[in-house]
Amino acid sequence: MEERNYLIILYDYYGELLTDKQRMYFEDYYFNNLSLGEISENDGYSRNAIHKNIKTAEEKLYFYEEKLGLYKKKKLLEDIIKDIDNEEIKNKIREIL
Repeated sequence: MEERNYLIILYDYYGELLTDKQRMYFEDYYFNNLSLGEISENDGYSRNAIHKNIKTAEEKLYFYEEKLGLYKKKKLLEDIIKDIDNEEIKNKIREIL
């Protein structure tokens, strides 16, 4: 999976654990496709400061997934569902997800 897409998925799981500024910069960069220069111009901080905040947010997202593994567990359960023949059990697992 492309790193960008993976980070966006991790953000869906753990984004609320980031600071407000980290969320704002992450969203501007990844969801609004703004460059570091554009974010810097809009917010009044240096490109380096914006870059550092985004990198810190990325590191935190990787850290949370490493420790909590919510995305990995979901993918594992989705793979298990594929091998189950009983529709009732499949549906119950999907409800949990």
